[in-house]
Amino acid sequence: MHTENGSKINKLMQIQPPGVVLTSSWLFKQGYSSELLRTYRNSHWLHSIGNGAMTRYGDKVEYMGAVYSLQQQLNLSIHPAAKTALALMGKSHYLSFGRNVVYLFGNHGERLPSWFIKHDWGVDIRYITSNILPAGKGLVETEQKNIVIKISSPARAMMECLYLSPNKQDLVECFEIMESLNNLNPANVQELLENCNSVKVKRLFLFLAEKAGHAWFKHLNTKNIDMGSGKRSLVSDGVFVAAYNMTVPKELENDGTHRL
Repeated sequence: MHTENGSKINKLMQIQPPGVVLTSSWLFKQGYSSELLRTYRNSHWLHSIGNGAMTRYGDKVEYMGAVYSLQQQLNLSIHPAAKTALALMGKSHYLSFGRNVVYLFGNHGERLPSWFIKHDWGVDIRYITSNILPAGKGLVETEQKNIVIKISSPARAMMECLYLSPNKQDLVECFEIMESLNNLNPANVQELLENCNSVKVKRLFLFLAEKAGHAWFKHLNTKNIDMGSGKRSLVSDGVFVAAYNMTVPKELENDGTHRL
């Protein structure tokens, strides 16, 4: 390999951490031509994992390394969310996931690239598009295996779980998760609730937080949170909660106590 080509591949290895996907569109912007990338593949420097995506040759890339590329190279808001984000922060270690399931959320209009969809990451990817919260709001950084990515904060992850309920996420399990969130920052929660576009999510979040008896709940200004109008029925045979104008599963309304 020519010295110039060798120096460029060395630079590439320095500006991107190991264990991540290298997208063709990003590489082109960095000055790596199609011919040069072909040379790297033929020389076993890079390995194609699908149309428009490569990895270092012999590098083991997991879904986190792919999410890194979605965020850092393609500027997408797609991120580990809901129970996945909580698990990454050690907030849901007691939950049974069965086969490894990874929840990713992105804004409406954001699609997973074909290379991401077709590649086997060793986990069951469940991708949901939603505009319940503005892109980027309520995200935090986490480092996993020397890769830094953005994931949902505990409060945002809780809201994403509630967005999936009751059909894709059990509400009783949501309450169990909410019980563990006893140290949320009320100012951060307030901001997310005021920016949340789902009436169902806001009502459920406040209902479960109050039921869990969290101290931070008392510092929320619910008057500034748009709760919408009209009744909401989450189940056909449940209990109506007048304070939040919605019907919830009977298991969640246990004579007004804070425990199930």
